[in-house]
Amino acid sequence: MADIRLAQVRKVFGKVVAVRDLDLEIADGEFMVFLGPSGCGKTTMLRCIAGLEEVDRGRIFIGTRDVTDRPPGQRGIAMVFQSYAVFPHMSVFENIAFGLRLRRVAGEEVARRVRDAAELMQIGSLLDRFPSQLSGGQRQRVAVARAVVMRPEVLLMDEPLSNLDALLRLQMRAELRRLHREIKSTTVYVTHDQVEALSLGDRIAVMRDGEIIQCDTPARVYDFPASRFVGSFIGNPPMNFLEGTLRPSDDTTAVVTHGVSVALTDLSRVPAGPVVVGIRPEHIAVHGEAGPAMIPATIIVVEPVGPQKLLTVQVDRDSLKVSVPAEFDAADGQAVWLRFDPSRVRLMDAASGRALTAA
Repeated sequence: MADIRLAQVRKVFGKVVAVRDLDLEIADGEFMVFLGPSGCGKTTMLRCIAGLEEVDRGRIFIGTRDVTDRPPGQRGIAMVFQSYAVFPHMSVFENIAFGLRLRRVAGEEVARRVRDAAELMQIGSLLDRFPSQLSGGQRQRVAVARAVVMRPEVLLMDEPLSNLDALLRLQMRAELRRLHREIKSTTVYVTHDQVEALSLGDRIAVMRDGEIIQCDTPARVYDFPASRFVGSFIGNPPMNFLEGTLRPSDDTTAVVTHGVSVALTDLSRVPAGPVVVGIRPEHIAVHGEAGPAMIPATIIVVEPVGPQKLLTVQVDRDSLKVSVPAEFDAADGQAVWLRFDPSRVRLMDAASGRALTAA
């Protein structure tokens, strides 16, 4: 296995800077997820690690080797693409064995390693079939098995589940997590799906405009977003944001939003003044009667979503999303009162959107 180190990596296409002087260390055996919207540079960065794109500046290290100028075949990597890229004229066995054949691995070793990889991906009974006889999920398993059979130091995956339906994505996420535990390869996974990122990654690197905005564990990225952008991109539904004013004092600190003061833990290092208040839908309690430190609101949409209801509520000019239990009695037009969990309130700078509160 091997770690990965990116040092001031920059990639430019014409006048577009796709990757901006990126520094990142990925530990040996880690599952790192690059997450971000389309055009943020995540796939370009993956292709630079793979050697499919030449970097304009900076260095890429895999283990102790500087692989910046090496071709893909000399980097010890295997890659799974968004389009399954299986060969339609070859059986499942020959698709999986393709890389081993190119390396002139002995026939008995090829057969053994193909069977092992197929069993790992639970497609051992499909080795004699052709891709046209497989479902989308089965073809994706073939593509992953073809990468795993090479026993790579680094496994790279470029949105491998985006072409699958919701149920298959759910199943394959669990399979990929299990696969990583078994093969222990350093894995870099690219996705725009924040559910995939939260469920798969040991760490998530959230990208925007070629830069990493935040790189941390899924729990910390979700609970303590580094900026308003991260809070709005991570979570389904995303974090709510309201205008507020911070009023520190000697004995307590409070943020005032919509005329209601919410007492917070010590924020003595945060200057008084305008802020953006961030709060996730599940951290807002909804009451049928008014009470202290509650914000009046009106329900405008009720969406049953299995064990919960998702409420869209109107607070003056702001529209908020709130999660409540399925048994909560809610109707369109109903007046309710909201209480924020003070320990879950996150403050952002009103001008830059950067987080003012941290763990």
